[in-house]
Amino acid sequence: MSRIHHQGPLIIGGGLAGLSAALEAAPAPVLVVSPTPLLEAASSAWAQGGVAAALSQSDAPALHLKDTEAAGAGLVDHHAAEVLTDDGRATVEWLAALGAPFDREADGGFSVSREAAHSMARVARVGGDGAGRAILSALAIAARAAEHITVWEDGRLTGLLQDATGRVVGAVIERAGDRVEVLATAVVLATGGAGGLFGQTTTPRALLGEGLALAWLAGAEILDPEFVQFHPTAIDVGLDPMPLATEALRGDGARLIDRNGEFILGPEADADLAPRDVVARAVHQARAEGRGAFLDARTAIGDHFPQAFPAVFASCIAAGLDPRVQPIPVAPAAHYHMGGIAADPEGRTSLKGVFAVGECAATGVHGANRLASNSLLEAAAFGRRTGRMAAAERAGGTPVGATPAMPHLSAEPLLELRAAMSAEAGVVRNAEGLTRLLARIDGLEAAHGPALPLVVARLIAEAALARRESRGGHYRSDYPETFTTARHTRLVKPEVESSLPRAAGWA
Repeated sequence: MSRIHHQGPLIIGGGLAGLSAALEAAPAPVLVVSPTPLLEAASSAWAQGGVAAALSQSDAPALHLKDTEAAGAGLVDHHAAEVLTDDGRATVEWLAALGAPFDREADGGFSVSREAAHSMARVARVGGDGAGRAILSALAIAARAAEHITVWEDGRLTGLLQDATGRVVGAVIERAGDRVEVLATAVVLATGGAGGLFGQTTTPRALLGEGLALAWLAGAEILDPEFVQFHPTAIDVGLDPMPLATEALRGDGARLIDRNGEFILGPEADADLAPRDVVARAVHQARAEGRGAFLDARTAIGDHFPQAFPAVFASCIAAGLDPRVQPIPVAPAAHYHMGGIAADPEGRTSLKGVFAVGECAATGVHGANRLASNSLLEAAAFGRRTGRMAAAERAGGTPVGATPAMPHLSAEPLLELRAAMSAEAGVVRNAEGLTRLLARIDGLEAAHGPALPLVVARLIAEAALARRESRGGHYRSDYPETFTTARHTRLVKPEVESSLPRAAGWA
């Protein structure tokens, strides 16, 4: 195995969080490692809604903060969320300055729309439903042009290097079948979520939580892994991953109906703009009862669909649907992991030398249920903060070991795992199903070894089984009530610890 000494941060992940960190780390030399070419397998490129921020005269960061905390069902870290919402306008303006072509009003201001659980319109969009790809494209161009950034678009993280004190001093990267040790002053994990662990998902299938698993194996604290958000309106046309019908459609008046044309959440005008967990459970129930679930945009959007929501329109037409005249069949699907590596707004984790940002991190801003379009804001805003903090790190000691090399999980057992995760750890959970899931994980591990996707799946399942209440995205049919006191799940290898809420960061 060869070794490289890199005198700056090593960033694993080329999505919005990773590239924001890389750009803001200047002038420190940065090495960005992505397993695929930029834009190909990043969830941020697939985001349709936009960036939530207080941008209008009638809005304010304090109002955005209030909505964020309300959606998070008691587990939002107030300080982290306040930092995030205060950074909102500056982050959108920074992205715009890099070339992100946000929709504008006639006076040049940002055009904003309303999404579920927001008290007002505050989501900055691009071309109706193309925000993620447009924003990430602008950052990719800027990163490739930046003299301080080197990008490997063929590297896969397989291990973390630690010195005698346990500090992470680099990572093991696999490129074209060869493994190379990259020593760095800091390792920034921006490896994305774990939606690929579920058979029904709106995220790239390659996102299996492997960065989270390696951080856990190295000793990092994991926060609230049981909280997975299921998007209520994935387009149900037999594709894997499932195309997404953005929440902005409901913000513009589209309604959820069953096959009889009855409103699934009730006739009130804003009924379909309830928090995502509420809507996802209602859609799940309608399907379980045989009534089906459909998103009806015929009246609200109608003939304007191709111009207003071109990405969703293209997905529908490709599947043989015309949303101008037909309701869209929908189903809940894994969409975002609120849990992850415990980190503060500057990306610091409990593990020295490691920073975490984006969906693989749990900063406390999403709590038990992410507020729509806060994820792109967090990726960029906290990505910038993390880049600056990581650039100030100094090299650690000599590596004396690495996290153990884990076996690869081949296609067939991975499909088995994904089906079990959606069936037993999906929108509605219970002890019987979660126990079956853990037994399935045991069997897969016995047959194939402790592969990283199995490590993450076990963390999610064990934490879901231990949380005997329903809160936010975690719903237990056998424990439907919500505890009066909100408690975090904190996992520190090899033990599970639960304590009263505290800041998910370290000074």
